[in-house]
Amino acid sequence: MMKKDVWPVMLTPYDDTGSIDMDSLARLVDWYEENGVGGLFAVCQSSEMFYLSLRERCLLAGSIKKRAHVPVIASGHVSVSREDQLEEIKQIADTGVDAVILITNRLACDHETPEVWKENLDWLLARIDPAVQLGFYECPVPYKRLISDEELAFTASTGRFRFMKDTCCDLETLKRRAAILEGSGMLLYNANVSTLLDSVIAGCAGFSGVMANFHPDLYVWMLENYEKYPEQARDLQCLLTMCSMIERQAYPVNAKFHLKEMGIFRSCYARSRAQAELSATFIDEVCQMERLIGRARERIKELT
Repeated sequence: MMKKDVWPVMLTPYDDTGSIDMDSLARLVDWYEENGVGGLFAVCQSSEMFYLSLRERCLLAGSIKKRAHVPVIASGHVSVSREDQLEEIKQIADTGVDAVILITNRLACDHETPEVWKENLDWLLARIDPAVQLGFYECPVPYKRLISDEELAFTASTGRFRFMKDTCCDLETLKRRAAILEGSGMLLYNANVSTLLDSVIAGCAGFSGVMANFHPDLYVWMLENYEKYPEQARDLQCLLTMCSMIERQAYPVNAKFHLKEMGIFRSCYARSRAQAELSATFIDEVCQMERLIGRARERIKELT
């Protein structure tokens, strides 16, 4: 059976002036790997890619690839015109990452037809080096554009795509997509916590979501042990679902606070939202969550 694994959507650390903190970035990569992740998704929405210059996006992708001992994928094509997107894709690919991830909503505006979407995809595929491995990400910004079954099947049939970050948050859709991709070489990763365990049982390859920035080790344990310890894995799934609600409380600043508390980040600075949004109550919620997570880790140690 295919190994199920975790691919965190990486944060970008800054210093208090807003410049990228390369020392904290190195510690972050090491922390993910120490927690058993299978790969790293760099330069994505959690990385604040819409707030980074192309030079910064390439710096992040290349630096993470050089530091990591696991596969690294990266997105970062945020432009509107397909010509500008092609240049972004080429420069990200040149950093040496293992795959470049295309954003589904960049291939058509929210009012445009599926035919426009496919035409723009065909245009890009004809101009991207065939040696470059690709993937898709249903990024919810600037709008969420879910890929249709027909589009997914076409994408898989090209043989050029290896990764799909799913944000549909619907178990039946996930099951259907997993069936479409079976045997294609394109792996489906669920970003949604509440559907995660059932989606993996149904054929999804694993987890690629924001909560891997808080406690990736528990996601790794659940995906590696749900068959051996089904009841405990189901209980852990319930806890992780409740904890995932914290994503709505000033993310990514709250995740950066969490990492600062562990000595990985030096600052909570974010470009996408103000640090002042992280209220005393939100901080307390992170601390309460970590108390529960600590108890979960203790129970897992007792099992193993």
